[in-house]
Amino acid sequence: MRIAMLSVHSSPLARLGGKEAGGMNVYVRELARELGQRGIGVDIFTRRQDRTTPTVLPLGRGVRLISLHAGPAAPYDKNLLLTYLPEFVSRVRCFADSEDVSYDLIHSHYWLSGEAALRLRRVWRAPVVQMFHTLGAMKNSVARSEEEVETKRRIAIERRLLREVDVVVAATPLDRAQMVWHYGADANRIRVIPCGVDLRRFQPGDRMQARAALGIAPDAIMLVCVGRMEPLKGMDALIRAAARLLAQHPDWKERLQVVLVGGEDETQPDRWNSEQRRLDALRHELGLPAHVIFAGAQPQDRLPLYYTAADVVAAPSHYESFGLAALEALACGAAVVASNVGGLALTIEDRRSGLLVPPDDDAALADQIERILTDAALAARLRSGAVQRAAEYGWPAIARRIAALYDELTAANAAIWSARRLVRVS
Repeated sequence: MRIAMLSVHSSPLARLGGKEAGGMNVYVRELARELGQRGIGVDIFTRRQDRTTPTVLPLGRGVRLISLHAGPAAPYDKNLLLTYLPEFVSRVRCFADSEDVSYDLIHSHYWLSGEAALRLRRVWRAPVVQMFHTLGAMKNSVARSEEEVETKRRIAIERRLLREVDVVVAATPLDRAQMVWHYGADANRIRVIPCGVDLRRFQPGDRMQARAALGIAPDAIMLVCVGRMEPLKGMDALIRAAARLLAQHPDWKERLQVVLVGGEDETQPDRWNSEQRRLDALRHELGLPAHVIFAGAQPQDRLPLYYTAADVVAAPSHYESFGLAALEALACGAAVVASNVGGLALTIEDRRSGLLVPPDDDAALADQIERILTDAALAARLRSGAVQRAAEYGWPAIARRIAALYDELTAANAAIWSARRLVRVS
């Protein structure tokens, strides 16, 4: 079996924590590699954003990353990609023809990829599996500025994809319910298969060794948040919570550090986006410039150091369809405090594998962080529960379910086209 996996707007090898690179990139890369290990060939098609990027790059056994031109070979707003989507689809077809390769199924990620997948299905007669990762309607429901609002065109395309693709994969039952509620989707055509985590990379480690590697003092009170610099991630609530904690515990003033992993680091303020500049202004307003640290985006192999070194990992998002960073933190045995929203509310079992708080509530966030910092027994219980919970999400188990879905769809598709050929002959 060979799969065409589409991640049009963002490469799975993109630097994580940037504007368009996050959990979806990890999902595409790790799922493809795991499928390759199971003997399923996967070609991942993405847009080339740098002229020096090779067209074909092996990612593992049976897995290739195919980077193709679609408009300028440079970063640009994702919505502009719709203009260049016909070029991208044409180049995908040309590549497949030049390699004399055919695909049994198309697995598209994000709404832009879904639009390309429908066009390719007409040519390849291959079924389409769609995963949205985030929903425009949900992002709009929590948007706090015009900058955060997704376009009406995105909403319309997502609604059409929910009608026309063969199967939609939702990360959680709540994700599926939101598709039904906001888009009128048929729940019977949506399969719930969660995201996975690499349990070999993300596993409990030695906290002092991790702190030494990061240059963090052994006695520091370290709060970590990992994610893109965008309002949706709620990092401002963590900064305000830190101010509350220092007001309640003045003796923590020399020890408390809030480490924000994502965006650009302290040395590159000229590259900060509007959200990172807003967070910078907030930390100065609250008198916390020395306590809140912009660590910048980090490669995957360094993230376990941050999760392991942390006293608390916070995930204060306003919306997460799943919340992969929180799952990675659980796998490392971190004490996690997360917003009671979206996939976070389902992945984290409140008071067993983490603590849940209302979104955008810095007082509640501060209270729960304080509980962990002042109750060693609670912290130990949550860390143990976190590892147990994460063990349920290893990539081999998730890929097995995805592969079974592929088998089901390709068998059904073959039966349909066989029946059509018999009708023509008769």
